[in-house]
Amino acid sequence: MPDRAPVANRSATIELEPTVGVHRADRERPGMALAVIVTCTLMLILDATVMNVALPRIRSDLGFSATGLAWVMSGYTLSFGGLLLLGGRAGDILGRRRVFLAGIALFTAASLAGGLAPTAGWLLAARVAQGVGAAAAGPNTIALIATTFTDARERIRALALMSGVASAAFAVGLIVGGLLTQLGSWRWVLFINVPFGAAALALTRRFVREPARHPARLDLAGAVTATVGVAALVYAMLHAAEAGWSNAHTVVPLAAGAACVAAFLAVEARVSAPMLPLRLFADRNRAAGYANFFLGPAAMMSTFFFLTQFLQNLRGYSALTTGLAFLPMAAGMFSMTRLVPRMLGRFGPKPLAVTGSLLMVAGLLWLTRLHPGTHYLTGILGPMAVLGVGGGLGFVPINPVVMADVPPADAGAAGGTLQTMQQLGSTVGLGVLVTVYGTVLRDSGTGPVGTVHGMTTAFTVAAAIAAATVPIALTFRRAAPVRTEERRIGSA
Repeated sequence: MPDRAPVANRSATIELEPTVGVHRADRERPGMALAVIVTCTLMLILDATVMNVALPRIRSDLGFSATGLAWVMSGYTLSFGGLLLLGGRAGDILGRRRVFLAGIALFTAASLAGGLAPTAGWLLAARVAQGVGAAAAGPNTIALIATTFTDARERIRALALMSGVASAAFAVGLIVGGLLTQLGSWRWVLFINVPFGAAALALTRRFVREPARHPARLDLAGAVTATVGVAALVYAMLHAAEAGWSNAHTVVPLAAGAACVAAFLAVEARVSAPMLPLRLFADRNRAAGYANFFLGPAAMMSTFFFLTQFLQNLRGYSALTTGLAFLPMAAGMFSMTRLVPRMLGRFGPKPLAVTGSLLMVAGLLWLTRLHPGTHYLTGILGPMAVLGVGGGLGFVPINPVVMADVPPADAGAAGGTLQTMQQLGSTVGLGVLVTVYGTVLRDSGTGPVGTVHGMTTAFTVAAAIAAATVPIALTFRRAAPVRTEERRIGSA
């Protein structure tokens, strides 16, 4: 057991040997390691949307109330988003492979428990546990890739693939959820994680090596203020989507979350080994990447939330057909994972990110032309394809850019911050856009015309949010990350 030093500056020292090469994979096969890590990433992020199309069946089977049903989604989002920073820093200190394995094990066990749930409370508890496991595993996936691939170009390709999978996972979740719900039961949406999780545990031990551990202080004050602050903000945004921004249960946690985040930043500026090193934001490319990974998902969440309702409620699509309707978006994002690494090394992140941002704006503005009789082929397929390519160009370069110059000791914290930005952006975006939608609905009525008017107004606001990513993308430096990466070869 590691020795603990006396408490100092509200931090506990964890002494760990910097064991380079300990628990090394028995075979140096980085391709297998990448496959395992990317599959786990897809599984973790997919669960944020995979149950969307299954909610009506879950409600009828387990007797959820209309308001309680929302927590099937929110319970996972709240625990996942609230603990990401802690999960990333824990990986830096305790060992990324070890924390990753623990997170996958908890996520897999919670998935099995959720699939067997006999009551609503049981399912909600399982979803929260899934989120805790995802928060432990998620940020360490990026760090493990950064330390597995020491060749510059291979690392950029691997991180770009990771970014593409993470971005497309929201759309893929709807496809998988619709398929499993339609062909079997909503319980299979959870059961499907069990074989993948078990395989990931076995393959990770065999093919993913444990990077060096870094002796550091466990920033207890930072851990508490960050976890409480992010969780309170996520809760406030989720509640705002249901009850509005003026509701007391929205305002109080929002204020508390903001206060905790301010306290967290004050703590991080003072402690010697912060949970979130503020120096991560000193690099212009990395700071811009974080900002766009907040704003981009905030804008894109409108498509998943509103188009799912439009297709099912107004066009009468089944769960499976609704899921498959998002295939062009997912395909567009995945296709960019093959093209972006080549273009990133040649042109740098600026032209890719700017083009992607403009395409996202164009796709969202296209969706503002929806009306109750809009057909999929003439009014939805095109915007989805444009958004898929735009999201791929805008999001895929961000992982390589953010991780390019991160010191090995901070890789987990950098990955955790990136995923926290994505989760917070998605949640804030949903809260804002649903509030806009609800306001229009109160003025226009809940008929088909009023409903679509609310959606198109939300898409207009989403386009404005996406437009904010354009000037940020213009701040990216011209230098391609390959040259930066080449200076880091072997440093991990």
